[in-house]
Amino acid sequence: MTAVRGATQAARVSVHRAPASGYQSPQMADTLRSVAATRRGGGLVSAVFDLERVKTPDPIDLFAVALQAGLEPTLWLQPIDGFSLVGIGSAWSVRADGPERFGEVALEWERVLARARIGGEASTARAVGPLLIGGLGFTGEVPADAAWTPFGAASLSVPELLLLQTPGGRWLTASFIELDAAGASGPDRLQRLWHELAADLEAVADAVATPPASPVPLTVMAEHPDRRTWDRLVDRFAGAVGRGRLDKVVLARRLDVTAPVKIDAVAAVRRLTSGSPTSTTYAFARGGSVFVGATPERLISTQGKEFQTVAIAGSIRHVDDAGEEAALAAELLASDKDREEHEIVVEMLRTNLEPVATELHVAPAPVVAAFGTVQHLVTTVTGRLRDRAGILSLAGLLHPTPAVGGEPRGLALELIAEHEGFERGWYSGPIGWVGADGDGEFVVALRCGVVSGTTATLFAGCGIVADSDPAREWEESRNKMQVVAGALGELQS
Repeated sequence: MTAVRGATQAARVSVHRAPASGYQSPQMADTLRSVAATRRGGGLVSAVFDLERVKTPDPIDLFAVALQAGLEPTLWLQPIDGFSLVGIGSAWSVRADGPERFGEVALEWERVLARARIGGEASTARAVGPLLIGGLGFTGEVPADAAWTPFGAASLSVPELLLLQTPGGRWLTASFIELDAAGASGPDRLQRLWHELAADLEAVADAVATPPASPVPLTVMAEHPDRRTWDRLVDRFAGAVGRGRLDKVVLARRLDVTAPVKIDAVAAVRRLTSGSPTSTTYAFARGGSVFVGATPERLISTQGKEFQTVAIAGSIRHVDDAGEEAALAAELLASDKDREEHEIVVEMLRTNLEPVATELHVAPAPVVAAFGTVQHLVTTVTGRLRDRAGILSLAGLLHPTPAVGGEPRGLALELIAEHEGFERGWYSGPIGWVGADGDGEFVVALRCGVVSGTTATLFAGCGIVADSDPAREWEESRNKMQVVAGALGELQS
């Protein structure tokens, strides 16, 4: 089932200040009206503004003031690449569920673009212009769990204001649906919104810096599965692999924690960005909750017919001591269990991509890379597509990879649904963005949690193969969970 919506104006409580000219995008309202006037008939109207010569906000600061204003922002950071997106508000959105959600979202996006008017300052740079941003969930089932209700099975939106920063430039895209509830006031409303956010940003910049507080204590309220059940399930799944029923299955854990004060999602984003600069840090605010994390795993990235993906499976802890780190990396490379788990993912990518590619390049051997508190085996996969397939169809082709589901896919998913004991929601599902040209990037939502007031729900998983040991897998899941737990506060033993 698919549902689409035009703009919804989030409630904003603020003191009206004079516009902060340093952040002002000149002539936003006039440009939007000019773009809208190029054709009658309603639909999406977007205008692009080059901010190269204009003061540009820090992306996390912009996310913070938009979150404080109740505008349900989205944040996407890739520090090592100098790439960031901040989406504010929703000009248009689509929700879908079920196994056909990838195709349904792609179809609705094509329909919107067919009537869209996009103008402003032209650029051929990647990701410039209106983007559809969001998540598609692990299973695509409508969530019953309250933690995931605001996010839906799959939901993506075109932000009203979208700030893009890359090494090649900085752009602001403003979008609205003509003839929606906002009517002809859309351009003026977006101009005013940007001015208000700019004023809030100036206030943040002028604020006196306070020393960092001690970590917030996080008390565990519940865990699924518990340790006894975990040990039993790992043994059961490993036995099923050993008997040849399947090659691998991924078992995940959920940890519900509470804090004595409101958990600071923005501070968590800052810690994740600094602690995992080679990962993609993300945050999606919906209905008073924030889904936040830092994932090492790219599902698919496209530019024209060129694509990139990566196999990440097999892990060991990361430490600061260089000598011990090297020894752990060597141990990981020598581990038959981890190499087997990793090769299953590589082969799945090869098998699924070969029919749609004219060129496919798989790195000859995995390397070890550190992401936060964990080191992983990593194999890069690149290639060229036969046809310029949209990224949503490729994401649907690859998800879920054996790194988060298992192999064979169908049987592994049946075991997960029957035994894991909780809804994964957006955890381990594809999150990302797609542009008007069909290109974009989706990653796998890992090292993550849902923050809501004084509570948070954390997730981590492990690949189970024939010789998996329950105690080792438990420790591995703790190491992975510590990436987001350490960003939110300090887990109490």
